[in-house]
Amino acid sequence: MRILYIDDDPVLSRLVQKTLGREGFSVSLCHSPQEGLSAIGEGRFDAIALDHYMPGQDGLETLEAIQKLDRPPPVVYVTGSSESRLAVAALKAGATDYVTKDVQGEFMSLLGAALRSAIDQVRLRQERERAVQDLAQALERAERLAADREMLLREVTHRVANSLQVIASILQLQASGADDSARKVLLEARDRVFAVAAVHRRLYDSEDGMSVPVSVYLDGLVDEIRRSHGDPDISIRADGPTVDIGADRAVALGIIVTELLLNALKYAYPDGQGPIRITFRHAGEEGEVAVEDDGVGLSGSGVKGSGLGMRIVSGMASTLRGSVQHDQQHSHGTRHVIRFPVDAPERRVA
Repeated sequence: MRILYIDDDPVLSRLVQKTLGREGFSVSLCHSPQEGLSAIGEGRFDAIALDHYMPGQDGLETLEAIQKLDRPPPVVYVTGSSESRLAVAALKAGATDYVTKDVQGEFMSLLGAALRSAIDQVRLRQERERAVQDLAQALERAERLAADREMLLREVTHRVANSLQVIASILQLQASGADDSARKVLLEARDRVFAVAAVHRRLYDSEDGMSVPVSVYLDGLVDEIRRSHGDPDISIRADGPTVDIGADRAVALGIIVTELLLNALKYAYPDGQGPIRITFRHAGEEGEVAVEDDGVGLSGSGVKGSGLGMRIVSGMASTLRGSVQHDQQHSHGTRHVIRFPVDAPERRVA
């Protein structure tokens, strides 16, 4: 610990130097304010011990000059006067601590303790400043990485959506040149691709790139199915607030709704088209999507056509962590209810 002791008394200065030297300090001496200021400018000291009474310029004036330096070291003020006003003035001027001289020289041990405390305070402050700076830099790096990740995620999502659209277009082309049975299979596959592609298009526009609002997503999905099936009478309504769900669960929900819509389009109205209604409702911790029609209904329990479509529905319900049930209380036509837990924050819709 490098100390500069500024005092015009050479005998006392030498005694302080020896005493503090035994306590582990390396003490340099200056016998005038001008000499002390010059030494501070030339070398790096961990702390300054500054006497008050000196000819030409007292300690308070010297302390004021020290405080004007760039990053001045801490100063312990030393005075032979017991007047408290000097101590208060020194502390107000920027001194870290003060020590009063005594004839017996006991103040030297107090001076050593005050200098050590002053150096520790500076060290702790510097460590805190470094920690704050390191934290700020770490947060800045994290924000940059998050922004880069979000941009990359959006780009990947956009590319996936485009690729899925290409696949859907290829299936459409294949269906146009196929026989009736093959055409039906290809168009169903196309609609399932639509369900997945719609999620990725919504992800690209979402705030976090990780989740989509349920009602907005279903609305876009229904528009795709309307256009691809000759604009059937399909209506969609959200009762109350909607919620965001993650991409995987949105895909599962979209595929389930697609399968139920395809089933209704194929079987509900054998003699033509009729209304198909989709309703989303959020109540408490559960979301509910109902797909219903006013058609011929089901013969017995279960969904008509319990082949690939219903196997897909069953598998997607597991991914959704929900259930799909046939509402047997719905007397006119068919109604299926999809229920799933909601663990995302609400988003109000107009």
